[in-house]
Amino acid sequence: MVSHDVLVVGGGLAGLRAAVECAFLGVDVAVVSKVHPVRSHSGAAQGGVNAPLGNHPDGKNDSPELHAYDTIKGSDFLADQDAAEIMTGEAAQRIYEMEHWGCPFSRTEEGKIAQRPFGGGGFPRTCYGADRTGHYLLQTLFEQATRLRIKVYCELMVSRLVQRGDVVSGIIATDLKTGEIAALGAKAVIFATGGSGRIYSNSTNALISTGLGVAIPYWAGVPVKDMEFVQFHPTSLYGTNILVTEGARGEGGFLLNNKGERFMKNYVSERVMELAPRDIVSRSIQTEVNEGRGFENAYVHLDLRHLGRQKIEEKLPGIRDLCMDFAGVDPIKSPIPVQPGMHYTMGGTDTNVDGETELKGFFAAGECACVSAHGANRLGGNSLLETLVFGARSGKKASEYVGMNQHPNDKDSLQDALSAEEDRIELLKKRNGKENPYEIKNRLAVTMKDKFGIFRNQKEMVEGRDEIKRLLQALEKTRAISRTRVFNYDYVWMRELEGNLDIALLIAEGAIKRTESRGSHSRTDHKTRNDAEWLKHTVARHSPDGPAFSYKNVTITRFKPEERKY
Repeated sequence: MVSHDVLVVGGGLAGLRAAVECAFLGVDVAVVSKVHPVRSHSGAAQGGVNAPLGNHPDGKNDSPELHAYDTIKGSDFLADQDAAEIMTGEAAQRIYEMEHWGCPFSRTEEGKIAQRPFGGGGFPRTCYGADRTGHYLLQTLFEQATRLRIKVYCELMVSRLVQRGDVVSGIIATDLKTGEIAALGAKAVIFATGGSGRIYSNSTNALISTGLGVAIPYWAGVPVKDMEFVQFHPTSLYGTNILVTEGARGEGGFLLNNKGERFMKNYVSERVMELAPRDIVSRSIQTEVNEGRGFENAYVHLDLRHLGRQKIEEKLPGIRDLCMDFAGVDPIKSPIPVQPGMHYTMGGTDTNVDGETELKGFFAAGECACVSAHGANRLGGNSLLETLVFGARSGKKASEYVGMNQHPNDKDSLQDALSAEEDRIELLKKRNGKENPYEIKNRLAVTMKDKFGIFRNQKEMVEGRDEIKRLLQALEKTRAISRTRVFNYDYVWMRELEGNLDIALLIAEGAIKRTESRGSHSRTDHKTRNDAEWLKHTVARHSPDGPAFSYKNVTITRFKPEERKY
């Protein structure tokens, strides 16, 4: 039976950064990833990563404190302010670290790391490498993991946490290449599995970003926080919802309606325009479409033509390629058709600022976690920063945990969990129902888009919640899964669907209960923020009867909640 001191589940930026930190501290660490690490969804991040370096002429007065304030204001004051201050306070250190490891950031004429403006930021503080920043960071970290000889188990899908009482002792995973199910022992486990975007049909996320990575610890008794806050990116490519980076607006791109108007002036000040936070820009675009000022009742235009060929080819080459390949549009010559697409889950496994959870030895980092640096709305450029900062902190804390605690051999728990998982898979193979799991998956994705989108109301959300419950019942009456052992994606998608449905129900129930509008949670029947009743986090625990909800206070340090104006 394989065993390591620390197992990191997920090979994206948060997972690799956590693993690298463990290796630095001399801890035996391994990464378990559903895909090869450099194929992780982190590589899809385009526009950049925030840090108050002050390298841009307009950003000389930037500071960690101002970055924290912008982050907290952008969160609609639901962020835990200690978490936001830690993230922004450690930002420069993490960026210089990546630079020294060889990340090919774009440069200023003086040779410094280049920075561009992003929505909701008071200064141009987003460091970037053209429009492939996530890809560059991911490759850089994987090179470090390789240099440190960190063991990577590729194409293993984790389906269960193993624990004895309130202490984690490993995971159960299926080798997708062989179909073999195995128990992997560990003194500590870090989940860095990414977001749950594929619950929605109109998502910018990769197909691997499902709700299973949040559902597994939830099923194991670990609380989940703030799942009702789902971010829509304002500009996804019409037709496919492929991401069109915020960097396109940061470089000067205009949003235009079917009258040729830069309509953002009607929603925010002319000082901000297209660089308002994502929740505001998404609502503005959707309002234009809903009121008949969009194209084909579906999208608006993102116009880059005035930037010129040289700037587009130098700073947005990937966006140009995507537009030509997937929309038949060359941004040098024509505007890009864009619409909001589901992009990011602010909620996730409830952790503290070191990635610790209620389950001893179990940590989480990155988008699957909710340390709550982003609150109700994340600013662009802060997600990559979160992976680097809290990935490193989780790796450090997990390493300390391993060194400070006794860890008795727990082969019995691992064997019991392995047997239970084998029984579960056999049950899936023997089902004789008539329901089609892929139809359930599609109905869920459309329900989430239609009922829990940019604008929400009680009637439609209740309809959506009831549909999710019907789908959960249908899931128990599906046909048998394939008995194929090699790359059995019928099994993979079935297990992921179980997680998707339970996480969707958390989003639905949390959204129905939160009778206010805050950040990405915008209700047409409760249009204003209500700090008196709702300046608090939603916490949900798994129970046989469905999610059990409670609430806890937001951590306020130095920034008193105020009306959010741009």
